[in-house]
Amino acid sequence: MVGKYSLRGVYKRAVVTGGAGFIGSHLVESLLADGLEVVSIDNYSTGKRSNLEHLSAERRLRIVDCDITDKAAVSPHLAGADVVFHEACSKMTMCLIDPARDLEVNAQGTFNMLEAAREHGVNKFVHASTGSVYGVAQYYPTDEAHPVNPTSYYGVSKLAGEKYVRAFQHLYGMDAVILRYFHVYGPRQEMGDLGGVTCIFGRRAVKNEPLIIFGDGSQVRSFTYVGDVVNINKLVARTSGISGQAFNCASGSRVTIKELADAVLAHYKKQHIGIEYRDWKIGDIKVFDVSNARIKELGMEFTMPFKDGLAMTLDWLAKDIGKYA
Repeated sequence: MVGKYSLRGVYKRAVVTGGAGFIGSHLVESLLADGLEVVSIDNYSTGKRSNLEHLSAERRLRIVDCDITDKAAVSPHLAGADVVFHEACSKMTMCLIDPARDLEVNAQGTFNMLEAAREHGVNKFVHASTGSVYGVAQYYPTDEAHPVNPTSYYGVSKLAGEKYVRAFQHLYGMDAVILRYFHVYGPRQEMGDLGGVTCIFGRRAVKNEPLIIFGDGSQVRSFTYVGDVVNINKLVARTSGISGQAFNCASGSRVTIKELADAVLAHYKKQHIGIEYRDWKIGDIKVFDVSNARIKELGMEFTMPFKDGLAMTLDWLAKDIGKYA
């Protein structure tokens, strides 16, 4: 029986930018399971070849080493594609290090992918954006009608990408949808200092290093399991009549950073390591309380409780670190 999110029979060939990344690799894996031909495009600046190693024998997968900021190089790989999942981006943690590159990837790179999709007659374009486009929330729960007023370089560059998506939808009638991610976590998440807080905490705990919290730990996040995010991508890809719309991709959970830190230490039974507090990060948003009503109206069901997803993530992380110990 075909699952409710399956794209089997809906599309034949999909392109996933950032296909060797955390979310992208899970999406590639799921699309292949649906029977699609998949092209993974990644320049491996943050993506990892190891994320796709278990799929290397799959004949329906073509792995391309390419940078989305080079349109001439990336465009030919969209030939024959029915749907593009644009996951590639410069991460939030990179924007303060190199804001110019952040802009180039998130704005110019998105423009390049849209142009290539238009030129090759791609049927559907699913664009991964971020909840950071909202900036500091003016009301809770924050829904898609909330004003967009980003407070970080990353939020600004991702909003520029959204504007290009809407422009292509308006000018050319492109069937394009925007997904705003919130604190996605799960296996294969980057565990280095430029990764997500869940795996940063996990890595430090495994290595018996104190967990570092910037601020007082009262920040509220809406952690969303990567498998649910994959299903959202597939759901909007198979849904008609939503072109030009944006959807929050948030589980609805409300977890503080201090609660997360305590849960990580408890999972590994390493409460003795403790927590080290440092100054707040510039532009850090204190509270995310996000409405997911719109995506649930499309039929999305969030199936992974945070406690279970966290345990799966931390178990994976400990094994992954153990490979290189």
